Amino acid sequence: MSERRRGWVLRYRFQGRDREMGLGGEDVGLKEARESAARARRLIREGLDAIEERRKGRGKSNAPTFRKCAEKYITAHKAKWGSAKHRAQWSSTLETYAYPVLGEKSVDVVDVADVLKVLTPLWTRRPETASRLRGRIELVLDAAHAENKRHGANPARWLRHLEYLLPKLSEVRKVRHHAALPWR
Repeated sequence: MSERRRGWVLRYRFQGRDREMGLGGEDVGLKEARESAARARRLIREGLDAIEERRKGRGKSNAPTFRKCAEKYITAHKAKWGSAKHRAQWSSTLETYAYPVLGEKSVDVVDVADVLKVLTPLWTRRPETASRLRGRIELVLDAAHAENKRHGANPARWLRHLEYLLPKLSEVRKVRHHAALPWR
């Protein structure tokens, strides 16, 4: 049986999730623990998760890179994609457009600005590619969320999120109908 240790803990709620942040063990005094708690509360008021910010500050992140998550997702799901062409498109669109911006970023720190940096140049020039790429980024980030590698809202989600920041595809590309054929 393990011996129970004493320590200071800050309990708080962040984005609907209960969190407990350790402030130190028996070697930390009350004054120091209160100062640490005050710093953490300031971060929380600014809309930041104190635990994640402390982890970033230490240079520790248990989250893999976006590239690693995407490769894992592709490996897990490629069997359900019917054609070899579709499997190749998944890898090539992420390689060409997403990895230069998101590839080496830790999946837990990818935000809306990063997603927009990937999508904005393509959105009006190649709308179909941009739409598919957005969906693929969203799926990779959802998979990372399911594995508990990231928390919070998905920055690549379209509904009630990116729809307010990017124009609808129907507004970007004009529909060109084929000329009617004589019915006889």
